[in-house]
Amino acid sequence: MAQATIGVIGGTGLGDAIVKDSGGTPVEIDTPYGPPSCAPIVADCHGVRVAFMLRHGHGHCFNPTTVPYRANIWAMKQLGVEAIIASGAAGSLREEMAPGHLVLCDQVIDKTFRRESTFFDHGVVAHVELAEPFCPRLRGVLEQAAACVNATVHTRGTYVCMEGPQFSTRAESVMHRAWGGDLIGMTCMPEAKLAREAEISYAMVGLPTDYDAWRPHNTDAPPESLLKEILGNLQRATESGVALIQETLQLIGNMTAPWVGPESLKLALWTDKSKISPEVRQRLAPILRKYVDA
Repeated sequence: MAQATIGVIGGTGLGDAIVKDSGGTPVEIDTPYGPPSCAPIVADCHGVRVAFMLRHGHGHCFNPTTVPYRANIWAMKQLGVEAIIASGAAGSLREEMAPGHLVLCDQVIDKTFRRESTFFDHGVVAHVELAEPFCPRLRGVLEQAAACVNATVHTRGTYVCMEGPQFSTRAESVMHRAWGGDLIGMTCMPEAKLAREAEISYAMVGLPTDYDAWRPHNTDAPPESLLKEILGNLQRATESGVALIQETLQLIGNMTAPWVGPESLKLALWTDKSKISPEVRQRLAPILRKYVDA
């Protein structure tokens, strides 16, 4: 099986743009959680072996709740990925985070409730630390790359992850602002949690496409013009996001030491290892083998 060091999970807009230009080879992967959203495409980019994946599948067929998050992260782990750069379209909860900007998220408020959010669902218990849900080192490389991109990039932001697929009410949007949220989206969780369990560094690049419901839209404008504006903002953010990821991959390619993922399971496994069954050891081998014999 082809191997990769860095994974790129593209959301609405950016995923299609990156996969289109990758020129790589799709790799079919079976996981204990079913097939991923699509076959990851493995390619060389700036001297880095990269696995590209469309979060919503080809043709955007998975809604935010039905995305097979566990299969997607598992597939990345199977490919040897040590770090994931993810992107996601979002609504802005702050005037200064204008549509078309980029946001390097540093915190999350998780409001999802219908998604499988752990690999440790039975047979073994693990509690990983999540105080800093995004890898500071990977965020630092993204921030460094942002200086080379012709775009406004906010280096901090709290991403509120809602279940969807419906958008927020105005009351909810105002509440999210009061909570300290900066972006509202639907796909960051449980992706970041699963990456942490799989000991993969993870960072999220938010792509604001519009101001959320807290900020009244121009009621005189026809709905078609609002949609056109949102799609235009997504296009601008996508172009900037692609440029940012390309610069980040180039920086990673120039690093003298290889990327190494976090050891987040080192102190997180609470189950007596003698009580972990052979079936569980085998099923979770890609993420457990460093700490538990298969």
